[in-house]
Parts: sequence; structure tokens; C-alpha cells
Amino acid sequence: MTELKTKKPGARKTSGRNGSGSGRPDVEALLNPRNVVVVGATDKPGNWAERCWRNIHLYGFRGNVYPMNPGRDRVWDTKCYRSFSDLPETPDHLVVLVPARFVAQTLRDGAAAGARSATVVSSGFGEFPDPASVQLGKDLAKTIAETGLAVSGPNCLANFNGGGNFVSMIDNRKLRCVAGPIAIIGQSGGLVMALKRTFEERGLDVGYIITSGNEDGLTTADYIEYFAGDPQTRVIVSYVESVRDTAKFLKACAMAKAAGKPVIVVKLGTSDSGRAAALAHTGALAGSIAAFDAIAGDAGAIRVSTLDDVIEAAELFLHAPLPKGNGLGAITFSGGLRGLLFDQAATNGLPFPPLAAKTRRRLEQLLGVGSIIGNPLDSGFAALNSAETYIQCVKAMLDDSGIDTLLLQEELPRGPGSERKEDNLRAVNALAAKSKKPIAFVTMISHGVNEYARDLRDDLRNVAFLQEADKALRSVRSVTSYATRRGPASRTGTYSRRKTAIPAIVTKTLARRTDNGKSQPLSELDSKALLNAYGIRTPKEKLASSAVEAVRIAKEIGLPVVLKAAGAELTHKSDIGGVLLNNRTVSAVREGYGTIRRSVARKAKGAEIDGVLVAEQVAGDIELVIGAVRDPEMGPMVMFGSGGVALELYRDVAFAAPTLDEISAGALIDRTKAAHLIAGYRGAPALDRAAVIRALIAVSRLACDLGDGFDSIDVNPFVLRRHGGIALDGLVVLHGANR
Repeated sequence: MTELKTKKPGARKTSGRNGSGSGRPDVEALLNPRNVVVVGATDKPGNWAERCWRNIHLYGFRGNVYPMNPGRDRVWDTKCYRSFSDLPETPDHLVVLVPARFVAQTLRDGAAAGARSATVVSSGFGEFPDPASVQLGKDLAKTIAETGLAVSGPNCLANFNGGGNFVSMIDNRKLRCVAGPIAIIGQSGGLVMALKRTFEERGLDVGYIITSGNEDGLTTADYIEYFAGDPQTRVIVSYVESVRDTAKFLKACAMAKAAGKPVIVVKLGTSDSGRAAALAHTGALAGSIAAFDAIAGDAGAIRVSTLDDVIEAAELFLHAPLPKGNGLGAITFSGGLRGLLFDQAATNGLPFPPLAAKTRRRLEQLLGVGSIIGNPLDSGFAALNSAETYIQCVKAMLDDSGIDTLLLQEELPRGPGSERKEDNLRAVNALAAKSKKPIAFVTMISHGVNEYARDLRDDLRNVAFLQEADKALRSVRSVTSYATRRGPASRTGTYSRRKTAIPAIVTKTLARRTDNGKSQPLSELDSKALLNAYGIRTPKEKLASSAVEAVRIAKEIGLPVVLKAAGAELTHKSDIGGVLLNNRTVSAVREGYGTIRRSVARKAKGAEIDGVLVAEQVAGDIELVIGAVRDPEMGPMVMFGSGGVALELYRDVAFAAPTLDEISAGALIDRTKAAHLIAGYRGAPALDRAAVIRALIAVSRLACDLGDGFDSIDVNPFVLRRHGGIALDGLVVLHGANR
């Protein structure tokens, strides 16, 4: 049996604590068992049960461990028990490695014998669409619910509690088993182990690993809630394939953020498959990732794109205070890195603001140069000539009010001989201990970290060490967004008073849903009536069923008018020749009516047309889109962006949770390029931003009132003027009643 490497002097410091008192006794029982029963013990070489048995002993678990197999008396040179009743004490935690068809009964027997928790390593519970395995998964979930066992899995690699010396994982590779500030939860065991190994190399200790598998018992949300209350844990990392219970997940993320613990998430769902059947622009542009970023982001989750980004973000969270804003400052010794930082800052939407005049004067005096000092500061090697000069330059940058995060070019030495560099690192670390602004060293390229570097890093706990400019600035962006993002708004008193007058029209709208389980678009007239009820202004318009009636309505409204085909099945009218603008004369209206009827009959065969809508022609300064979509995983969210024909071309859109108020609606606008047009771009007059905010809040309220009764709400275009705004088109798609 391989022996553990003993901790040498100067190795990373750990707390050694065990148990959390987090208010989740179920997860506590899973991670801190009194004893362990390995169910499915066998002498077959290299089998998973043997790996589990070996690791539990190898890492010093302090309780008893019992192998169990109904057909064996001895295994692994130790006594093997045939049933739970044969055990010398009440079983506490079960590691289940038996074929899938026996798992449910094993859990029932274990629970009856007094077990509190179990890890089901076995697979075959619906990972693939086989009817028999899907049924086994349903049976397992039912068994877990009936027994009340705290169960991780099935289809997982088991768990790790470094502070409790409990490692039931079936991974053969050596692990550093200590308490640590990072907890990892993942539905992929192989992926979380890769994260653990990389964290170790970078000198970051992982205290917990849970491989959650199919999550037929405990879910990611349960584990996040546990770690939110665990005093050892400071950063929670999660690999999520699907969110099992959205409300619980959002609540857990909010609890973690309230406790000052970021939840860094790698999330599947960037494909188009979830939006292929969308009927409206909003549904087509949204996706599960956009929904996750909007809804879970407000709750406190930080989604990153790659596993590398997990490492960099955790490094920054653990070793630097949160920034107050997004302004960057940097000191480099290479013009090349300075250029890379400029490029990657622009890519990630982070500014390098000009230095204040006072800061420039200080730096010019320190460096002995008379040229204009810029940000990033490329000091060549002048600042390194003395430790005092270098530290004074760092202080000058930190004192600049426009800088929220300071980046310094440097990497950890991997051997002796760089005393000046190490002295500078220690001096910056001492300065960072007193600074309220985050300081991070950034390398030019990713590289390995050896034992010498890790030991040095152990003494530099107040600064982050980030690798490579792009990864570094992606992590800075993620941390800055987390630090500055406002959580979901609560409903205002104004809304509570208005809401009593709204349900009648909502109830009438939902009553129109069919029972065939298909999405049902409302006609433009009905959609606009619903929008009107929520205070969104629409043009003067009426439905005409003949050319004569169209002419009469046009005269009432006043020429010129817009003619549009009307019908619940006509969701994209421009594509079928169903829209005619600038009808300035009676004859144009008369001819236009017939043109639209013929075009729709030819290009939308079989679609019912209710008539032709005659509407006032409205001119505006810019066209915007406002909408909402109900994501099947995360629920409703609101969209805003540039509208009209530019919507699909540029996709200048942003999403947010549907509990908008004035502040959060304004923040949503500011995440788009359309915000610059509203403010008055290049000398153009400013437009009515307040009108957009009112419309966004109205759509937000409508989405919340409809709940799971809608698929999408689309207001496109919303024409904005210097005073007021108006919805030229609207489409509400109801959710099929049986879906």
C-alpha cells in the first residue's frame, strides 16, 4: 500500500477542522460519517470497491470501515459481513458499489438498520435513454425519498473531506488530504478531480469534493447551502449539467453570497437546441446560458467558460479584497505585456482609465522621466532598480481614485537566486495587507508551479498570482461583476397596489390556452391589449375586414397609416409580405389591403387571417426591443436591446431576472450599446430613458404575473423618442397547457 507523503515544514497551512454546523445535518452525515460500510466488496483485482476501501484507510479515516458482501466471509484479508445485521455496530454511511438493480433494496435495508447517509457509485439509472434504466432511476429516487437517507449519486466517484480525513473516492491518484478553503461540487467526477489536481499545483487547498452524479438524492443546491454555512469554506466551485430545482439553487447561491462566499460555476448549455422551436425574437435570442447568467448571476453565481477560469477566479477571490468598480491599473516591465493587457481589457469590457494628474507627477518624479506617464505604466526596469522606488510606484497607483484593481507584472520564482524579486513580492504583500484594493500579479504566459514556488507563495497570502493576460482579465471581469452586481429587486409598493386590477385580463388570456400542449401565440391585437393593460403605449389602430372598412379607419386615424396582416398564426409578418408602410392616400390604403390579403394567402398557405390592421404611422429616433422569455430550466427572464431589423443582425441584447425596479432596469439598459444611443450619441439629443425603464418594468411585471403560463413576450420595435416611447408591434406566446 502506498504511503502518504508527510507534510514538510513550510508546507501550506491548514485549519484541520472537521464538521460544519451549517444547519444541513444530511450533508454533514454524508461528509463526516461515524463509520463506513463498503457494500459490494470483492477481491477482483483493481475493482472500484477495493479502491474505495484502500483510500478510506490510506488517508486516515478515524472511524471503523466494514466490507460487506452477502456471498463472502473474508475479503482484502479482513472479515467480510454478509448483511447489515451482522455488523458489530449500527451502520452510518454506505458506499454502494452493487449492480443497479440491487441498489434500491440495499438502501432500504441500510436505512432500516440505522444508516444516515449513502454514496451510490453504481451507474445504470437513466444516464442513457434506456427505458429499464430510466425506471431504475425513478425507483431509486422514490426509495431515497421514502427512507430519508442523505444520498450522493448515483453514477459518481464518491466524496472527499480533507479536514475529516474521509476519502471514499475511487480515484487511484495521490491526493493532498488537508482542510482547505475550496469546496468542489461536480456532476462529473473526472472533471472535479482535474480541478483538484490543478488547485494543488497552484498551492490552493481543496477541503471538500462532492461528485454529485445524477443527483437522485441530494442536489447541487443542497451542497451549496451546506458550504455556505461551513466556516472552513471560502470559495464554492460547481460543475453543473442541469439545475434540478431552480428555486432551491437560487436560494442556495443567495445564501452563499450573503455569507461572502462566491459560487463559481461551469455550466453546460451553450448550444442552440433549447431555442430551436422559439416563435418570437426573444425566445430565439435567449438560451439556457443567457438565462443562467441573468437569473443565477443575480442570485450570486459566477459562470465562467473554462476550467482554467475557475482556477484564476478562485485565486483572485481567495487572496484579494473585492473591487469597488471596474477601473484597472497596471505596472509592467514589458511593452509587449502592456499591449496584451490593453487588448484583453478591451475584449473583456474593462477600462484602463487615464491616471490622475497628481498620480502622473508622482510617478514621473519617482522614475526620473519627463514624458507623459500612462496607464498601464510601462516602467521598463527603472522601477526595479530599488525596492523603495518600486513600492512607491505601487502606492502611487493604488492612491489613484480611478483604479479599482491593480495588476503587476511578475511570476513566482521556481528556484533560489532571485532575491530582489522575492523581496519585492514580500513588500507588495505587506502593502496589500493594508490596502482595500485588490492587487494581482500577472504572468506573460501560463506555466507550472513547483514546490519552491508554492512554499514562497505560502508567505504571500494577501496578493493573487494570475497566469496569462487573457485568463487574468477574464477572472478580474468575473470577480468585478460579482462584486458590483446588484441582486434581484424586490417588488415595490406601487406594484402591489396596481396588481389587484391586473389579474382579470391575465386570467382571460391564460384561459385561451389550448389543451394540446403546443405553444399558442396571441394575435397582435390581443397581445397589444395585454401590453396596454400594463401601461405600455401602442399606436392607434383598428382591424379592418374589407378594403372599404380599411379606408374608413385610415381616415379616422389620419394618413399616413401602416397596414399589417392580423392573425394569431402570423408571427413574422414582414417575411410574408404582411406589412406595408407609408400608405399616404386613400387609394394606397385600398390597394394595400388587397395586396396584403393576396400575399399572405400565397406565402402563408393555410394560415388564418383575421383581417388587416390599420395603424397610425409612428416615427421615432431609435428602435429598441423589450421582451421576456420563460426558460425551461431557470424560469422567466427579461430582455432589452437594439430592436427592429438590427436585432437579429447585431444581437445587441442583455438579459435580467424579471423582478426589475428602476435601478435594475437601468443597469440592464447600460449593458447594451443601445444605452449610448439613448444617452445621445455623438451630439444627438438624449432620448427618454425613463420611458424605456417604465416599459421594462411593465414587461417584467407581466412575465411574473403570467408565471409558467407563457413562453415569450416580444415588443419589437419599441420606438423611443425624446419624450415617450411606443410599442409598434407586440407578440405574446402562451405556454401549452399540457406541456
